[in-house]
Amino acid sequence: MSEEYYNSKKTDDFCGDVTAQGTRAALSLSRIRCILKGLDFKTYIFLFVVVPIGVFFLYLHGQKISYFLRPLWESPPKPFHEIPHYYHENVSMENLCRLHGWKIRESPRRVFDAVLFSNEVEMLTIRWKEMYPYVSHYVILESNSTFTGLPKPLLFASNRKNFEFVESRLTYGKIGGRFKKGENPFVEEAYQRVALDRLLKIAGIEDDDLLIMSDVDEIPSAHTINLLRWCDDIPPILHLQMRNYLYSFEFFLDDKSWRASAHRYQSGKTHYAHYRQSDVLLSDAGWHCSFCFRHISEFIFKMKAYSHNDRVRFPHYLNPNRIQNVICEGSDLFDMIPEEYTFKEIIGKLGPIPHSYSAVHLPSYLLNNAEKYKYLLPGNCKRESG
Repeated sequence: MSEEYYNSKKTDDFCGDVTAQGTRAALSLSRIRCILKGLDFKTYIFLFVVVPIGVFFLYLHGQKISYFLRPLWESPPKPFHEIPHYYHENVSMENLCRLHGWKIRESPRRVFDAVLFSNEVEMLTIRWKEMYPYVSHYVILESNSTFTGLPKPLLFASNRKNFEFVESRLTYGKIGGRFKKGENPFVEEAYQRVALDRLLKIAGIEDDDLLIMSDVDEIPSAHTINLLRWCDDIPPILHLQMRNYLYSFEFFLDDKSWRASAHRYQSGKTHYAHYRQSDVLLSDAGWHCSFCFRHISEFIFKMKAYSHNDRVRFPHYLNPNRIQNVICEGSDLFDMIPEEYTFKEIIGKLGPIPHSYSAVHLPSYLLNNAEKYKYLLPGNCKRESG
């Protein structure tokens, strides 16, 4: 005879009571209610206050946290072999070459300066005026598309009359954009750089000509170009260290700009690029003035147009009043943590860039036309709306 046991004790097991009957939706809701019923007040605070605030904080500042922790997840690149740079106007070219460990040539190399052009008309003027005495040929390529696939006017074409001083040395090319939405901007950038390779051949570049590869706002100094065209045995590829400025020559950031480069051209081997191509760096070879525009509208255009447009994380970043305040403060347009590889360097660069009131050793054309370009000089942070 089997024995049966019956427990007459009452239970408040709500979960056990509701899971035995009802529709699937009702059962799911009941289970959730059951789970919530078992949570205490502190757990409610954590789930419905702390967690949402944490998620919102990561949404706002996740990029900053990632960049601050960069030393933990990314190692610094291999150091350059830095060549000391010697120059004084009263030292002969033969002695300057010798100081660098090179010999002087019987005649200077031809120099080709090649750039991709977007919208930096005034910076291009300063660049070409600085290099004019020593450049044999200027090569410029312009597209009707930004790297991010936005349509843009052909600004060089419409301002070409302002560059009549280089017309006899100029090869100008236009290329149609592909306008592929959602594509990585660096793909369009690489496509345009390949087209610039072809344009250089049309311009007549030959082996051992000196080719300058840099963005418009990366300006090699005239004496650097003269040195490299006169000296023999210079490295086949030489990166140019430049003084880094932001918004104008009032905000000196550091001397870590290295992407500009000088090449002894070799057919089939030299390709136009803007990344590291050698381990050799010539010290103090020019200026890199990033986001150095006269008009606020030009800032907004570049923020949306260049390859790092993903840094515009919030619409208010493009507010003209905010941009003007950021310029005068020397703060970051994208509210980013400094891109460095050690915590010491990151912490050292936190906050606005200190104001500098030195205008010594800047491009000569800029100083000779200081009134016209006063927005680039110390003490003139206010911009025109444009």
